[in-house]
Amino acid sequence: MDAFGAMNAVGLLAFAVVGSLRAVDADLDALGVVVLGVMTALGGGVTRDLLVNATPAALRTTSDVTVALAGVGLGVALAKAGAPGDLTDRAVVLLPDAVGLSAFATTGALVAADAGLSPFGVVLLATVTGVGGGLIGDLLLRTVPSVLVEDFYATPAIVGGATFWTLAVVDVPDQRAAVVCAAVVLGLRLTAIRRGWELPSP
Repeated sequence: MDAFGAMNAVGLLAFAVVGSLRAVDADLDALGVVVLGVMTALGGGVTRDLLVNATPAALRTTSDVTVALAGVGLGVALAKAGAPGDLTDRAVVLLPDAVGLSAFATTGALVAADAGLSPFGVVLLATVTGVGGGLIGDLLLRTVPSVLVEDFYATPAIVGGATFWTLAVVDVPDQRAAVVCAAVVLGLRLTAIRRGWELPSP
């Protein structure tokens, strides 16, 4: 497994942990915990693939689902060891989650470029892949998506997607653009966590 594949696996695991912790915190039953954890991990990638008329990668192999289920199991174990609401704000979850956001947003940009999408399409797929799973989780819990009301989370994916497209325009090879995109997303998200950044309200 290369570095990018490892980042993607870390992201799947972290997103599943976050989803399952939120499900436990919402008092969902065992099936609800599994569904929310798996959808949080895989929802963004599935949505991305459907938008480019491709069979979702999560349905072509068992590896992504396996990692997501492992994340659900880990999330449940963590929930039993402490308060779920508090765990999602700790570095042990926030840092892998940031790595996942970086890997997922970059994957979205690569898929968009490969599909020949417009600049808007590149940014959209980068963002949807990065935050789509969490958004689906929020909708399943019947809450306003957190990326729309708090935290500095979707913005790094948007900036990363725009960075990828800008580099592609000046003929930087996609793989190099992907590395820069991942670094930008990860750097912005980690800085936001450290400094407590939030977007201002109108």
